[in-house]
Amino acid sequence: MTAIVREAAAVVGEREACRAFGMSRSSYRRWSAPMCNRPARRRSGGRALSPGERAEVLSVLHEPHFADLPPAQVHASLLEAGKHLCSVRTMYRILDAAGENAERRDIRRYADVVKPELLASRPNELWSWDITKLHGPTKWTYYYLYVIIDVYSRYIVGWMLATKESQTLAAKLIHTTCLKQGVEPGTLTLHADRGSSMSSKCVAFLCADLGVTKTHSRPYQSNDNPYSESGFKTLKYRPDFPDRFGSIEHARDFVVDFVAWYNHKHHHSGLAMFTPNDVHHGLVEEKIELRAAALRKAYAQHPERFPNGAPTVKRPPKEVWINKPTRNPNAHPQPTPVIH
Repeated sequence: MTAIVREAAAVVGEREACRAFGMSRSSYRRWSAPMCNRPARRRSGGRALSPGERAEVLSVLHEPHFADLPPAQVHASLLEAGKHLCSVRTMYRILDAAGENAERRDIRRYADVVKPELLASRPNELWSWDITKLHGPTKWTYYYLYVIIDVYSRYIVGWMLATKESQTLAAKLIHTTCLKQGVEPGTLTLHADRGSSMSSKCVAFLCADLGVTKTHSRPYQSNDNPYSESGFKTLKYRPDFPDRFGSIEHARDFVVDFVAWYNHKHHHSGLAMFTPNDVHHGLVEEKIELRAAALRKAYAQHPERFPNGAPTVKRPPKEVWINKPTRNPNAHPQPTPVIH
């Protein structure tokens, strides 16, 4: 690179050549200088640990009572024991050279938990549910909002507001919603995170009785339940969402208005700007005809405004996934993992 820059500098000058090749002038001059004039490699000044001393430090860091401690704590313990092997930074350098500069604590691993891969291709095939807190009138008072959302249509099929989080209330809401939606046994998957109510025996026994498959997110993986999280964000980012609710009646009235707006008036970006009610109740084709007629009229009046030709109406996706598989599409399909 230096030789190329030198050739260019002979034509356009040093400044322009360095600018063209993204090299600073100081670097160019340093590497263009004769070898004898180049700065010598930085020396340790005799302070570096010998190979034997480095091995001793690594051996101490491997001792059972130090193996899960960070170097700073190991260094402090050694000082209190009257020993000083090296600085904390040197311990990090030695660990890094040994490829061990990573999490040293013995923590719980979840490698055996399978990532849920769930598909919805019609309404009432895959539901997602969760619970969120709404601030009450005073500090440390909350109301608990239970929401069940259909993943395919984003339609809120059931909700409940209570003064506590309870597995009994959750089971009651799930049962009532299944009856209201006419869910047949063996046709629905109910997905949730690993909260106490979601993973309770009461909910598990109810799902078994109703013929509903129950799945859970992986531990500490909020993106395994994205549709419920997105719905709660839409709720709490509404311009009229209050900092606190004056009473449970106030909160309930707000949620009633929100659910009506969300299901019937909210043109959802994930549904090609159709409403959840349109997708859930099969009104998409009717709405597509209305939109297509308006676009045809606009194109007939001003075709010059559409340089790419006659516009078409976008349709909602035919498949909605939680964790869409990334494996080879030509491979044999694997069964969807179910975590009970």
